[in-house]
Amino acid sequence: MASQALPVRGARLGRAVGADAVRGVRAAVIVLPAALPTSTRHGSPLSTAAVRPIVRRLARAGAQEGLVAHVVRYRFRGWNGGHAHPARDAAWAADEVVRRYGDVPVCLVGFDMGARAALHAAGHPAVHAVVALAPWLPSGPEPDPVKQLAGRHVLIAHGTDDSVCDPELSYRYAARAKKINPDVCRFEVHSDGHALHHHRPEVLALAQDFTLGTLCGHPLSRPVVDALAAPPPLGLRMPLASGFGRGR
Repeated sequence: MASQALPVRGARLGRAVGADAVRGVRAAVIVLPAALPTSTRHGSPLSTAAVRPIVRRLARAGAQEGLVAHVVRYRFRGWNGGHAHPARDAAWAADEVVRRYGDVPVCLVGFDMGARAALHAAGHPAVHAVVALAPWLPSGPEPDPVKQLAGRHVLIAHGTDDSVCDPELSYRYAARAKKINPDVCRFEVHSDGHALHHHRPEVLALAQDFTLGTLCGHPLSRPVVDALAAPPPLGLRMPLASGFGRGR
């Protein structure tokens, strides 16, 4: 059943990539692009274009399992303080997926501020998993909530050389989340920056492994299993090995 998210005017789901109505949709990925701290301009086409590789990768890998992927096109480019517009857009997108495809499991995949939106919207009843890449989790007097992550599978991946979004803040967030939810893991992409360009194949393979494992019943790779099982800090500072995913 869809949540009672407030109506959202202007947010859109990009075209469906992957499974279609003929083959049947049995799972869905909602991809949330980067955004800005403050802006009421319309969502950026460049941010949407930046996440297309992961959309295509996940849709192609999950096609036989009926996996469909959509990019969210935000109303505004900014988080905009307490309005948290991208998080509301993410919740609306989950409602829209349920309206279109029925009661299918959903994975929210976000980058930068889209990762923060994914984590915030994880409490939607259709959401089974969250993949947060280089999440923007600013420090402040009120830390980002974690209670909505209970019962979800959560993966965070962050470059250790990220100068835009502090990786230490995502570690602290993961540590708080792990206290209420054992199904949280975090991978460190050593020597990589915010865009995760240097190890993009490994990051995409990690996202694929986790998404298909949590939505479609594929076996999770040994590093992911180990990261989920390990207590902090080990399972929250798991190094992403060079060549991860090759040969699978």
